[in-house]
Amino acid sequence: MARMDGKVALISGGAEGLGAAIGELIVAEGGKVMLADLQLDKAQALADTLGENAVAAQLDVRQLDQWEKAVAATVSQFGKLNVLCNVAGISEPGNTADVDLDSWHRHIDINLTGTFYGCRAALREMEKNGEKGAIVNIGSMLALRVGADMAAYCASKAGVQAFTRTVALDCAKRGVPIRANLIHPGAIRTPMFERYQNAGPATPEEAEAAFAANHPMQRIGEADEVARAALYLASDESSFTTGCDLTVDGGGSIRE
Repeated sequence: MARMDGKVALISGGAEGLGAAIGELIVAEGGKVMLADLQLDKAQALADTLGENAVAAQLDVRQLDQWEKAVAATVSQFGKLNVLCNVAGISEPGNTADVDLDSWHRHIDINLTGTFYGCRAALREMEKNGEKGAIVNIGSMLALRVGADMAAYCASKAGVQAFTRTVALDCAKRGVPIRANLIHPGAIRTPMFERYQNAGPATPEEAEAAFAANHPMQRIGEADEVARAALYLASDESSFTTGCDLTVDGGGSIRE
């Protein structure tokens, strides 16, 4: 039996990067996925390649009503919802004194409030079916080992860490068979990372070397490495794991 047989997942940020890698792996393991993203055309193109077990929906994670519509569309298409993966997020530099205020609010609205809205909308539906369920949120190595020039990003991801634990405790306290866990990636080769590679005066090769140096393993992570961690947390293999922080950061959060 494939590891996600009988499971239906809703993935925010499902059009590319980590969300796309997670969606591809869940389908490969027998599950069904709703790829929800602002970039509907990209999400639909990916769903088309994955076949009948994948569909796409437009989602601005800052809007609770769009979350509710995405959840309803998932249930309408596949009959239920078992797994939520909150992957959509942004990362922009800026220290406390100089960070653009719009950037600060975007980080909180997308990374933190978007994750809250996703859980709020999905939990109600996941509880209805009475089946085991899982929530997988995306934090960051920088939630554990902060950077001076990433004030908004670090704050938003640290908030996701604390929020995920509250969801885990709430479900356990109420006897709801839904687990909530968090993955902390390091620098991962995704479109977001590529934007950082090309944003400054350094060459892409120099920028990659600088990012790799933050990981004791001395390299950049790959999206499928995060996807495999998400698959474990989404599947019944992690049935006694909730409120967990799983690092996929090449040792970056514990470096000397």
